[in-house]
Amino acid sequence: MFRAFFLTISALFGIVSLANAQISSLAAHNAMEGQCFARVVMQEVTETYDVRMEVSPEKTRQSFIPAVYRTENIRVEIKQETRRFKTVPAVYETVTERVMVRAAREELVTLPARYETVSERILVEPEKVVWKSGSGLYGRQTASSTDEAVAMPSGEILTGEVLCRVVEPAKYRTVTKTVMGEPARTEVRQIPAEYKTITKAVVKTPPQVVEEVIPAEYTTIPVRVMVSPDRFETETIPAVYETVQRERVVPRTQWEEVLCETNATRTKVAEIQRALTRAGYYTAPDGIFGPRTLAAMEAYQKDKALPAGYMTVETVRSLGINPYA
Repeated sequence: MFRAFFLTISALFGIVSLANAQISSLAAHNAMEGQCFARVVMQEVTETYDVRMEVSPEKTRQSFIPAVYRTENIRVEIKQETRRFKTVPAVYETVTERVMVRAAREELVTLPARYETVSERILVEPEKVVWKSGSGLYGRQTASSTDEAVAMPSGEILTGEVLCRVVEPAKYRTVTKTVMGEPARTEVRQIPAEYKTITKAVVKTPPQVVEEVIPAEYTTIPVRVMVSPDRFETETIPAVYETVQRERVVPRTQWEEVLCETNATRTKVAEIQRALTRAGYYTAPDGIFGPRTLAAMEAYQKDKALPAGYMTVETVRSLGINPYA
């Protein structure tokens, strides 16, 4: 019961999805009020597809499988384990030893005086205030580029000359000289002890008598062992197939603008019937789209390689008729 319910829900979703897909494909036409669309059959397309055909059927056959043997190596003792006593000589090792050759002592050392170079900044000329000629006067200028004086209405005489009161900084000179930083002195210096490294041989392991075990001796003998006995085996030979190419005609459909009872009058249908008759596809101009008109229209569409099955706007225009007037 749950499976039936699930299938029903899936079918409903499929119908809704198909409707949504059709609406989405029609949205690309930007349809106006009064326009109608139908899915019409376009020119047929021939496509190639593969067909898997059986060349030979599945079959079986029996074959004799002989016994299988393998060679195994067996380990056999040929001499027993024995023991004997053995003298092991002493083992020596070389060691390094540090020996003092001269003891630590004190020594009087004279250290010379230490000198250093110092720089000194000496005042050569002190800071002073002087008058200096300036440039870029902010205010009244002379009437010409010469240095002639200009008389103002107020009686003031302007010469165009600029004098500025400025401060000249003090001047210094750097003098370098060598002075004694530290006088000569004597100090007691500690002389460390002197050592010498000597090498000598010492006994690491004294001589000893040990018991030596002589292991047993073995040899390997090959032995033939049966792995599997004689048997019959059935083999299945699968069927052989080959792929053959076939052709089929696939109709191609798409949404096209059409005329129908919603947007076409009987007068328009009669006009189209007369145009079909003039084109050589006879039908009565009665304004009724019946079987004879359908047959004439489809014959015309087939001959003109037009989308077939419905009275499309493209078909009407190819007959020289305005589909909307």
